[in-house]
Amino acid sequence: MNRSKRVAIVGVGTTGFRATTPGVSYRELTYEAATKAYLEAGIEPKEVDAFVATSEDFLEGYSIADEYSPDQLGAVLKPIYTVSGDFIQSLASAYMMILSGIGDIMVVQGMSKASNMLTLSEMVSFALDPIYNRPLKESPHAIAGMEMARFLYESGATREQCAKVVVKNKKNALTNPLAGHGVQIDLECVLDSECISFPLTHMDISPTSDGAVVVVLAEEKTAKSLSDKPVWIRGIGWCSDTPGLETRNWAEAVYAQMASETAYKMAGIRFPRKEIDFAEISDEISYKELQHLEALRFCRKGEAGPWTAMGGTEIGGEFPVNPSGGTLGAGNLFELNGGQKVLEVVRQLRGEAGKNQLKDVHTGLAQSWRGVPTTTGTVVILSR
Repeated sequence: MNRSKRVAIVGVGTTGFRATTPGVSYRELTYEAATKAYLEAGIEPKEVDAFVATSEDFLEGYSIADEYSPDQLGAVLKPIYTVSGDFIQSLASAYMMILSGIGDIMVVQGMSKASNMLTLSEMVSFALDPIYNRPLKESPHAIAGMEMARFLYESGATREQCAKVVVKNKKNALTNPLAGHGVQIDLECVLDSECISFPLTHMDISPTSDGAVVVVLAEEKTAKSLSDKPVWIRGIGWCSDTPGLETRNWAEAVYAQMASETAYKMAGIRFPRKEIDFAEISDEISYKELQHLEALRFCRKGEAGPWTAMGGTEIGGEFPVNPSGGTLGAGNLFELNGGQKVLEVVRQLRGEAGKNQLKDVHTGLAQSWRGVPTTTGTVVILSR
């Protein structure tokens, strides 16, 4: 693999993210995002060397779901590779294919049609260990509640600080036209909402959304010929910690820490808070934003809660976190969550984030987590 090559994102397309999409199928969502990505990159599908589809059979409701990807991507009779994981894992696969010399242009696809899922809790529970954990028939949110309680105990963070994450991100989403769950609320609204599994409340949990993202990657020479504002992949990493409830660290996001260290090493970053301007990180459940901030070394253990409460992670703060509204504002997109993060980092670096645009940003980090009850995480560092 030729690490001397550089790879850039030269085109992105999305449908935006909203609670339900009754008027379109999952194929039409992907087609819309793909058409926009190709138009932006100035290419035709026939110019693409290979495609990577992010497909999870259980969540899409079809066996061998990736068989339904080629048509709407323009990938018929073209090489197409499937990742049953997060969008950033698919991005890493396409990135490595370019570095390996397989081709100069790759396309990465991801989509969510969460509104089609009738038994969502049961679907998510299939990620539990089938012998020791799944027979207990515990809700995934019960597991999240236990982890939240442990994190709050060990870090010293409070429920109010977690609620601040919800208030901040949903407020950011109000001015992001791509986000479907923006709302102006206060801390009491979060704290007084229905208790799901103490200390977890209904408002701490991201609602679900539908949507699609397609990204076009290109090798350096090709990228410079296609785009006057390429966004470069500087570092990327992923990690799966233990799947077992009995053997995991309930207070820390070890997967995020290990994935980020790989990405930092590749990017040559020693001091993340000084060398990265902003971050789009996983906030599928409110406490996760705080836990991930500490795992990614943007602050020390125990500092994320007070830092957030003081406004340090606001759009106008010292280090903006989830200026797009994050997953709490855009919605839980499951395997596409990483795609929403990458999309928003690209928009910021290009100066295309509208009312949510940050000033003078050069480098951003996108991080995703596969969600309850998993311990799989991904990190990518992008720069203009």
